[in-house]
Amino acid sequence: MARRDSPTGRAEWVQGAGNEGVLRFSGDWTLAHFAELEAQLDALKPSLPETPDVDFNDVARIDTAGAGLIAVALGPKCLQWLAEHDRDVPRELRALLDTVSEAVADIYAHPAKPKPDYGFVDMLARVGASVENVWKLSLGLLGFIGLTLETFARMVFIPRRWRVTALVYHMEETGLNAVPIVALLSFLIGAVIAFLGATALAEYGAKIFTVDLVSYSILRELSVLITAILVAGRTASAFTAQIGSMKVNEEIDAMRTMGLDPMELLVLPRVMALVMMLPLLTFLSMIAGLLGGMAVCALSLDISTTQFISTFLADTQMRHFWVGLSKAPIFAFLIATIGCLEGFKVAGSAESVGQRTTSSVVQSIFLVILVDALAAMFFMEMSW
Repeated sequence: MARRDSPTGRAEWVQGAGNEGVLRFSGDWTLAHFAELEAQLDALKPSLPETPDVDFNDVARIDTAGAGLIAVALGPKCLQWLAEHDRDVPRELRALLDTVSEAVADIYAHPAKPKPDYGFVDMLARVGASVENVWKLSLGLLGFIGLTLETFARMVFIPRRWRVTALVYHMEETGLNAVPIVALLSFLIGAVIAFLGATALAEYGAKIFTVDLVSYSILRELSVLITAILVAGRTASAFTAQIGSMKVNEEIDAMRTMGLDPMELLVLPRVMALVMMLPLLTFLSMIAGLLGGMAVCALSLDISTTQFISTFLADTQMRHFWVGLSKAPIFAFLIATIGCLEGFKVAGSAESVGQRTTSSVVQSIFLVILVDALAAMFFMEMSW
């Protein structure tokens, strides 16, 4: 048994007769003395021959940290030769050196990649990689949308396979529980729009047109857009985290083993619940936004509630309401499918769950804004 009061390890190059010399190791070569041992070997490296003779007879204790330092200093080939041929080395130390030499040899065989050159060519390469990644994400999303629609078409005429309990549960989670935040933010946004409109229109003596500004913006764009963005941050992330956690715990694999379809059990109830609830949330958002604008007009612009309502009914056409509401099911379908798809992409760790949750929110919000912009241009060209 090695003594506990053994001195700190040392490495010395002892010159013998002629030009021969020996690299002598002594003391403790353990993790506790790592910094001192590393400094000694760094000082000796320039003067060492390629394959020096080595003496381990005075080594008291050695662990993998010390053996690793010696392996780096001597090189894996020299260390492996010592482990195999030098019989003066104790059997236990020979086994340790052999194991460490194999690990160091693997590191030497696969050196660390050099740092990338962030030049113009590298910038183009990264741009190309990003474009390729976006293309792959788009193909994956399109494929998942097709799979979702195929599963829905296969189940819609088989009532016994409908997951009514799951559907109602997700309707409550995605719709009913989101009512307070959607109503509050929509009310405040309607108030802000009324304040901004009144500030600009007051210069021309046209404060009454604040009613038209609030009604057009709330009904056509802002209600459905704000509601979709709130739902994307709240619900898409929840879908990804829920399915991702099941993926980590191998519950989805267990479903497949039992012959159950995860698309049927996990995806369709969530997608259908959100498609049904987002139009209702959008309608609520419209009402709250109009109430916010009405409150500001009544309190700050001397436009009474009766005048606001009569102007709103006279100037606002019904098509603005339908234009805004028609986008809600499309946004809901995109948000739900992205949230579920990212959940299935979880690789099996908590870090992956976090990354996919962030990705689902970013993708959902980006697609909602993109589709809303395309729809706005389409409706404008159609004069709707």
